[in-house]
Amino acid sequence: MDSSSNLAIETAGLVKQFGSQRAVAGISLSVPRGSVFGFLGPNGSGKTTTIRMLLGLADVTEGEITLLGNSIPKDLDTALPKVGALVEGPAFYPYMSGRNNLFRMDAADRNSDAKTRASRVDAALDRVGLTNAASKKVHAYSLGMKQRLGLANALLKPRELLVLDEPTNGLDPQGTREVRNLIRSLASEGITIFLSSHLLSEIEQLCTHVAVMSAGSIVAQGSLAELRSHGQSRLIAKVDDVDKSVELLQAQGFAKIKISGDQLTTPADAELDVAGINQLLVKNKIGVSEIRLEHPSLEEYFVDLTGEGFEVVR
Repeated sequence: MDSSSNLAIETAGLVKQFGSQRAVAGISLSVPRGSVFGFLGPNGSGKTTTIRMLLGLADVTEGEITLLGNSIPKDLDTALPKVGALVEGPAFYPYMSGRNNLFRMDAADRNSDAKTRASRVDAALDRVGLTNAASKKVHAYSLGMKQRLGLANALLKPRELLVLDEPTNGLDPQGTREVRNLIRSLASEGITIFLSSHLLSEIEQLCTHVAVMSAGSIVAQGSLAELRSHGQSRLIAKVDDVDKSVELLQAQGFAKIKISGDQLTTPADAELDVAGINQLLVKNKIGVSEIRLEHPSLEEYFVDLTGEGFEVVR
């Protein structure tokens, strides 16, 4: 792999084997620097195992990893100080304050500077909106506050890359909004964010690029725009004269028209002139109560690839 490339994370043929089971089956990831990269897949698809290998927390069975231009695990000590991570939920001392937890965690980092510790802790708390709760004991924090404290810990030093494993898992709607807004803010600063999630809505709202995992393999990868371009767009029209509308549409080259009551659905080009079709129908004295071009959803595309649904609750 070319370590000089403009990629924050690159893997080639990455494998993790547990006995006879392949949890990760030869995946190749390409995460552009400055992107918000969504790592999407159902629970149990191999996402967390992959993340643990990227961070040197699990041995690699086969394959190569390059992290910020550094070979992993050989150059782990060079790469990790530039990486902040929140994996499998933050663990804190419940009867210590948020500030003291961060002091303790920073002191455990042999690369941290004790002289700047207080100012860095206060800056990280401010960055995640926890200054007013800094003296409160962590057992009194909400789940959203604990997640933000975990992000504060990841931000105690300048980072080029943040690796976040299911950062909104278990949060209520308010906590989810808090964490998502913080991720957007960090992304706007140019930090590369690698975000693992089983929530399609989260990936759509936050990410610029995505890879889809299913049963240990990557089944799709690219920019969100590229993945949205897959699949077939559809023209949908509700009309008061179905038979006449079908004749007119067939004359325009629409061969496969599905009829459901007063609604017609037919495959169409993504650049179709819907206004022109509407004008044609109206000109022929057909009442049109609804007409639109529906593009294929990411959910449909991913379900076609994986055979599994994704949670889409917002």
